[in-house]
Amino acid sequence: MNKDFFEILRKLEKNPILTQREIAKELNFSLGKINYCLQELKKRGLIKISNFSKSKNKIKYIYVLTPKGIAEKSKITLRFLKEKMKEYEDLKKEIKK
Repeated sequence: MNKDFFEILRKLEKNPILTQREIAKELNFSLGKINYCLQELKKRGLIKISNFSKSKNKIKYIYVLTPKGIAEKSKITLRFLKEKMKEYEDLKKEIKK
């Protein structure tokens, strides 16, 4: 899974009722890219997409991370933190020299 998917998962976890336009604007992605990524995340079973059935605005959706999506996001976060810790340790060694 790439960084773009991770960033989208982070946004949706914080605010599942963001519109695709809002996500695109916040992440500086095109609307088409957001749509593609959301469909891929859904296909992989990482998010569920539902519309507000009682709402008058039938195009308003909610994006919910599935348990699989939460686990995947956690794995990516851990991998990212490990990379940053290694970079930090390498930089510390370089500064000591």
